[in-house]
Amino acid sequence: MNSRKDIDMIQGSMRRSILLFALPLSATGILQQLINAADIAVVGRCIGKNAMAAVGANSPIINLIVNLFVGISLGTNVVIATSIGRKDSRTIQKAVHTSILFAIMGGLPVAVFGELFARSLLEYLGVPAEILPMAIRYLRVYLGGMPIILLYNFEAAIFRGSGNTKTPLAALTISGVINVILNLFFVLVIGMTVEGVALATVIANLISAAILFYKLWNCDSDIHIQRDRFRIDWNVLGKILKIGIPAGIQSGIFSLANIVIQTAINSLGATIMAGSSAAYNLEILVYYVLNSFGQTCTTFVGQNYGAGNAKRCKQALVICLLMDITVTACLVAIILLTGHQLLSVFNPEQAVIDAGYVRLQYIFLSYVFTLPHVVLSGYLCGFGISLPPALISVFGVCVTRLLWIFIAFPHNRTFATIMTAYPLSMLITAISVALALLILHPARNLQRTVRGIGQEHTALRKGNEI
Repeated sequence: MNSRKDIDMIQGSMRRSILLFALPLSATGILQQLINAADIAVVGRCIGKNAMAAVGANSPIINLIVNLFVGISLGTNVVIATSIGRKDSRTIQKAVHTSILFAIMGGLPVAVFGELFARSLLEYLGVPAEILPMAIRYLRVYLGGMPIILLYNFEAAIFRGSGNTKTPLAALTISGVINVILNLFFVLVIGMTVEGVALATVIANLISAAILFYKLWNCDSDIHIQRDRFRIDWNVLGKILKIGIPAGIQSGIFSLANIVIQTAINSLGATIMAGSSAAYNLEILVYYVLNSFGQTCTTFVGQNYGAGNAKRCKQALVICLLMDITVTACLVAIILLTGHQLLSVFNPEQAVIDAGYVRLQYIFLSYVFTLPHVVLSGYLCGFGISLPPALISVFGVCVTRLLWIFIAFPHNRTFATIMTAYPLSMLITAISVALALLILHPARNLQRTVRGIGQEHTALRKGNEI
């Protein structure tokens, strides 16, 4: 039995269903980033440029860890989506309970790691001495809340796999409002600095995770949870990790390369760091919209793959690509036209604004190539093929960016030189993923498999008639 909020991906108008699925997913990503932007704006306006730079300096580390586990949660999404297509209620139940336990168990060692190694990580990144103490406090509090943060993300993946993106958005909206209120309370009333902003984020994630847990407990579909079923099913976990670990590596590789890039940015001083941090909070809004169509493609392909419908798998790819291009182009145009005004919200210094706008220009150029990479990778993941896109990202993104920073940047130590790594690496990666799709051609293989099964059933029926 499906919830009324679950979108039927196997039948009906695919254009309408994709839009209904992708828009709340985009809004969820944007809202998450607006919450992060509120953190940056509060510390930038109420504490100062150094506090703003301290929060921004943590972004690569936090993104590396969160993106790794969010990538793994894609395995939950695909396993549940495919099982729904096959009408396999038992596997859906096992995947739900296993994923929730894995999220909590995976977050605990990250929290301990953060407490022990926060200083070492930030010193390795070359965070300036005047910023380091605040950056350490922020990172320790944030990573301390990682079990809660990961729980929300895996719960959201469960809802997405079932075709429901509205419930995670509603939960995040409530917690987002509370997060902004707590930001102002901890900083302006209590007098805390960056650690107060981090604490507000953790509490907000606790609220959103609790809301989704309650919804899963009380829902009337196959994804509902029960106390006596909370156990790790190792077979299902293996399926989740088989898809999720390569996807997590793919997500993590971007962040790993960005850690090296952040180190180079840090070497240019607090002004460039602050401008880069401000621009990141704008560019990532567009990325979440862009990426939502890749995740949408994964879920639609997953359910139709489970149902054996190759034609709808290919339709999902084409529609997601066209919709993504249209929406992303509009958003990029709006932000570029109003970029200086938007950047001034985070910090009014002209040098900070100018640095931020340089970053926006280069990042948006890279999105021309990021978009097909994201959607094509999502298409392959829907078939359970996540290793090839991950390997391509390792070489196309990570290796290219590392080589650029270590070879090109020392000869021309400017912010523009650093930013060139983004469009260059994404061009190489997009071409490589497109070639991988042409070689693997999963929809054609599915078509052959379904045709073969049909022929076997026909032969068996004729034999019985004889």
